[in-house]
Amino acid sequence: KREDRSKTTGWAYNSQQWGGFEKPPGYKGQMTGPNLVFIEGGTFNMGQTEEDVMFEYREVPRRVTVSSFYMDETEISNIDWLEYMFFLQRVYPSMPQVHLQSLPDTLVWLEELSYNEPFVQTYLRHPAYMDYPVVGISWLQANEYCKWRSDRVNEMILIEQGKIDPTSLEG
Repeated sequence: KREDRSKTTGWAYNSQQWGGFEKPPGYKGQMTGPNLVFIEGGTFNMGQTEEDVMFEYREVPRRVTVSSFYMDETEISNIDWLEYMFFLQRVYPSMPQVHLQSLPDTLVWLEELSYNEPFVQTYLRHPAYMDYPVVGISWLQANEYCKWRSDRVNEMILIEQGKIDPTSLEG
C-alpha cells in the first residue's frame, strides 16, 4: 500500500528490511463536529501597509499569526437555540434562572419608524422561523451555548464509541 510508505522519502514504514522506522497505527485525525468546517490558519500583515502620507503612524504594521480553527458552516438557528433552552430546562428543573438567562432579548426587533412588533413575540418560536438565525444573544449567552454544544458533541462521540452508556446519563 502507498499509505504504508513515507510521503517524504518513499521508504516503507514498520519494515525491518527498509530501516525499521515505526509508524503507530490507528490515528485517523481529529473528527469534525456536526456542521463545522475547518479554517486553516495563516500569517498576515496587520496595520497600515500603504504609505502614510500624513505621517501619523497610528497603525504600525506587524505580522500576525492565526491558528487553525473550526467554524460553523451556517449561523446558529432558532431551532438550535430552542434545543439548548430545552436541555437547560430539563437538566435544571429546580433552577429556573438558568433557563431564563438563556432567553434571547427579543426587544432587539423594536426600532423607531418600523413595524417589527410581531417579531418580538413570534420570531424565536414560530415554526416559520425555525431555520432563521437566532438574534438577541449576548456574548455571554453565546459563550455558554458554545460550551454546552462542545460538551454535547463530545458526549455523543463517546456514546458512539461505546465508552459511555447512554442509559447511565438519564436522571
